[in-house]
Amino acid sequence: MLPNNFVLIVSLGTMQPASSISALVRSYLNHCRIEKGLAGNSIASYELDLKRFERFSLTDQGRSSTDETDLVRGYVDSLYQAGLASRTVARHITTLRNYYRFLLQEDIIAVDPTSLLTLPKAWQTLPKYLNRQQVDTLLEAPDSAKPTGQRDRAMLQFLYATGLRVSELCGVQVSDLETNLGYVRVVGKGNKQRIVPVGQVALGAVESYFANGRNMLLRGRSSPFLFVTARGTAMTRQAFWTLIVGHGKKIGIFHRLTPHAIRHSFATHLLEGGADLRSVQTMLGHADISTTQIYTHVLRTRLRQTVDDHHPRA
Repeated sequence: MLPNNFVLIVSLGTMQPASSISALVRSYLNHCRIEKGLAGNSIASYELDLKRFERFSLTDQGRSSTDETDLVRGYVDSLYQAGLASRTVARHITTLRNYYRFLLQEDIIAVDPTSLLTLPKAWQTLPKYLNRQQVDTLLEAPDSAKPTGQRDRAMLQFLYATGLRVSELCGVQVSDLETNLGYVRVVGKGNKQRIVPVGQVALGAVESYFANGRNMLLRGRSSPFLFVTARGTAMTRQAFWTLIVGHGKKIGIFHRLTPHAIRHSFATHLLEGGADLRSVQTMLGHADISTTQIYTHVLRTRLRQTVDDHHPRA
């Protein structure tokens, strides 16, 4: 059912009633949040993309569009003209597709103006990861004499042991961790829960932090979250990003050190050690095996090594 404050717009060559785009965007984001259960980061990304599309529709180029299809195509052209990378343009197109699919399902539009859009061909880049020596050095970088150092070491050990996304790491609660069984319950994208094993070394670092550093940081306050700041609040993605860059500089790693690089290192080292792709997919929380296949460079390397080691005429 259409809202009362609809206006007449030209859409696909016919006059159709539709709400202002801001109202429709809010409705779509609520749909993503409540019905689809998408993560906050995904919703925030959709909102930024659609706000950019909304701003474009108010420019001279947007206003001169003859219909909705022309508007969408003009917007995509503007993304290329702005020099955005192919992957970024592809993300914007995907956002528009999902948005207009929602409008179509709600009978707000009769035809999808994004149906003829094609995604740009994106070059597949290998994920950035650390070698084992770099990981070992990074894990030892925090000062364990300080409560923040105990926390940082526990977080880095935990991240490398589980391969969690940074938002998942910061969202881990004390009740999620089963130290006796050696696993953690994680709520990932789309509110999907998975169980991830945690190694003994990481568990030891977390237990040491929990017994000492965490109490010193909380100073009598309570928090359901495992990793906390000196203010007693949960560690944020931005704060953890900053601290991991700081520890990287301390050991001489100045470029491209991110929480995601540790996640990539986790997956790469597992595969190098003989783990199968499906197991890695499960632990990473990838919905589709094709996402995990970015790590096939490791499998190709192992195949080459297997031939060299075992073939009689290698």
